[in-house]
Amino acid sequence: MRILVACEFSGIVRDAFRERGHDAWSCDLLETEQPGPHYEADVRTILYNQRWDLMIAHPPCTHLAVSGARWFAEKAEEQAEALAFVRMLLDAPIPRIALENPVSIISSRIRKPDQVIQPWQFGHGETKATCLWLKGLPKLTPTNIVDGREARVHRMPPGPDRWRERSRTFTGIAEAMADQWGSALDLGLAV
Repeated sequence: MRILVACEFSGIVRDAFRERGHDAWSCDLLETEQPGPHYEADVRTILYNQRWDLMIAHPPCTHLAVSGARWFAEKAEEQAEALAFVRMLLDAPIPRIALENPVSIISSRIRKPDQVIQPWQFGHGETKATCLWLKGLPKLTPTNIVDGREARVHRMPPGPDRWRERSRTFTGIAEAMADQWGSALDLGLAV
């Protein structure tokens, strides 16, 4: 199956699907951190001119996440652009879509998420509420509930690479996506 992982520079989700035999590609404005099939471009340049069976999108949360609510009054234009980008991704002509973002204004301005997951449900002893908006896909089932519940990502110190570290998908979540949604694709299942 052809899978597009939009707005991913790490290659974590892309590689989880590739390890299971899928033709998965990442796309981001940044180059990929891991060698593999990657479009270094705006996702809009490839979204409509190729056939995709599944898209997992990680749109930038800078102007969307409620963790930055204190700056919302100064970001009206940026938020409008970010929300338009999210709508475009959700409306893409792809039969199965998962859009991932932290708790954000997507919930109040577009629609509530279909699911909220935590890293500790997938083998990582950390907290980081991650919302999923789904189209044609089942909710993820937790694979490895662990103790810990540390807010490491939230407590990262300021620095030039903080955004990069905070935006990476946990490998346990990527593995669950590839196992569960890849199987749904293989079986032709829809929700």
